[in-house]
Amino acid sequence: MYRSLDPNQIVQTCRATNERVSERFAGSGLSKVAAELLSVSEQAAGLSTWFARPHWPLRALAGLGIAAVLIIVGEVALNIKVQPTFGSIAEFLQGLDAAINEVVFIGIAAFFFITLETRLKRRRALKAIHELRSMAHIIDMHQLTKDPERIAGAPAETEMISKRPRNPAELIRYLDYCSDLLALISKIAALYVQNFDDPVTISAVNEVENLTNGLSRKIWQKIMIFDRILAPGIMPATLP
Repeated sequence: MYRSLDPNQIVQTCRATNERVSERFAGSGLSKVAAELLSVSEQAAGLSTWFARPHWPLRALAGLGIAAVLIIVGEVALNIKVQPTFGSIAEFLQGLDAAINEVVFIGIAAFFFITLETRLKRRRALKAIHELRSMAHIIDMHQLTKDPERIAGAPAETEMISKRPRNPAELIRYLDYCSDLLALISKIAALYVQNFDDPVTISAVNEVENLTNGLSRKIWQKIMIFDRILAPGIMPATLP
C-alpha cells in the first residue's frame, strides 16, 4: 500500500493546495499556476495508467515486422547458392563482410520493432516532463521578486497589490506555497516512471527532481530570512 505512489492521492493533494492558494491569494498568478498544476496532475494520473498497460496494437505490429524480416531472411537463405570454397583470402573476407552486414541489418530491424512501444511512450513522457520543468521555472519566477526590500517598500494597497503578499508573514506563506507546488511537480514527475522503466525517461525525471530541490532550497533560504525578520524586537509583522 505504501510502496508506490497513488495517483488519486497526488490529485487530491494538488486540489487541496490549489484551494489553499486560491483562498489566501485569490486572483494571483500563483493561484493560476496551482490550478494549472491540478489539471496536469489529473492528466498525469491517466497517463501513468496508460504507461503501465501494454500497447497491444504496437506489439502486434512489432511481431509482424519481426516475422516478416525472418521470413525474408529464410527465403533468401533457402534460395541462395552457397559456395563453401573460396579462391583467395580476399573472397573470404568479402563474403564475411556481406554476412556481417546482413546480420547487422536484421538486428537493426528487430531492434526497431521491439522498441517501437517504448519509444512512443517515451515521447509522450518526455513531453509531459518538459511541461513540468517549465512550470517549475514559472514558480521560480513568481518567488524571484519576493524579497524584504520589495515588501518593505510596497506602495499603498490597490486591487492589484492586494493579490500579493504585503508583509513578511504573508510572504512566508506565499513562499511556502511555492515550495509545496515544487514538491508536487517532483511527485508528478516520479509518477510517470513508476510503471515505466525507461532509462531516458528516468534520467529526465531525475533532472526535474534536482531542479525542484534546488529551487526549494532557494525558497527556504528566503523563508529563514523572513523568520529572522519576524523575530521579536527586530521588525513588526505588518509593514506599511
